[in-house]
Amino acid sequence: MTATAAPPAPRTVSTARPSPLRRFLHAREASTLIALGLLLVVGALVAPGFTGSSNLLTVGQQVAQLGIMAVGMTFVLINGEIDLSVGSIYGLGAITTGLFMADGMAWPVASLLGVLAGALAGFLNGIMTVGFGIPSFIVTLGTLSVYRGLALLISGGSPISLSSGDPGVTEFNLLGQGRLFGIVPMQLIFFVVVAFIGYVVLARSRYGFSSYAVGGSAEAARLSGINANRVKVVAFTISGTVAGLAGVLGLSFLSYVQGVTGTGMELTVISAVIIGGAALAGGSGTMLGTTIGVLFIGVLQNVLNLRGISSFWQTVATGAVIIIAVSADAWLGRRSGSKK
Repeated sequence: MTATAAPPAPRTVSTARPSPLRRFLHAREASTLIALGLLLVVGALVAPGFTGSSNLLTVGQQVAQLGIMAVGMTFVLINGEIDLSVGSIYGLGAITTGLFMADGMAWPVASLLGVLAGALAGFLNGIMTVGFGIPSFIVTLGTLSVYRGLALLISGGSPISLSSGDPGVTEFNLLGQGRLFGIVPMQLIFFVVVAFIGYVVLARSRYGFSSYAVGGSAEAARLSGINANRVKVVAFTISGTVAGLAGVLGLSFLSYVQGVTGTGMELTVISAVIIGGAALAGGSGTMLGTTIGVLFIGVLQNVLNLRGISSFWQTVATGAVIIIAVSADAWLGRRSGSKK
């Protein structure tokens, strides 16, 4: 009689869901959020007045324009592209609004035209990138100068200053200088609204799904029926639109603009999105991460300001944080790849 081997015992598969702490620690935004928390603790310890409500609301107002532009940049980076022209579009939107208001146009119409100027600039960036097959780095490096030149041309190289005595200027200034209920800066309200809309579009809409797909692999997205070119053009248009809006708010806050306004802002915007966890290669990033990245830069600059640190060292510190963030992202990418 032949003995038969006993069948192997069934392998037990755990169906327990990971704990909330484990899920948090594995979230892409976790490291940036922890870093922000540590920075807040450091600020409370070393910077006098840092934890005051007035100072924290000021930080919110200071990062609002950066945050609004970062929302648009998030869409561009997730699509695997980059937009170096947002600083110039910011200036173009502000100059356009200022010129029309100086000519007596009602501020709501002038503001809308400033935003539309930004949208058109972003749309052209997208069309040139996908239509001519030129890398977006090259396209937007060129339009950075083109849009800056246009701002200087239409303003004649002269600054535009709005007087509170002119019709509508006082109301217009409320967009950038006003406070809701006398407490919350209006610019911060704009940032929250734009970030929320960005979150809904990115995380809850078909377009958001398509953006991740295109950024992960444009060819695979095309094979699955996604119009990758259209998705990218929309991303650039969104970026230009919010950059134009930020320019309008900047003019409203200062009542002053010149052709070189916004120079260098693109680097800070890109930095915030990368610090928030978006990958330069595309396919990853969240609106929550971008918001955390924006707050991190704002808090860092605020702490350094309160400590009386030179603006030159602030630039060095921001650059160092970018290098650390990109290095960490590359390390995590290699680590996850080695586990596959």
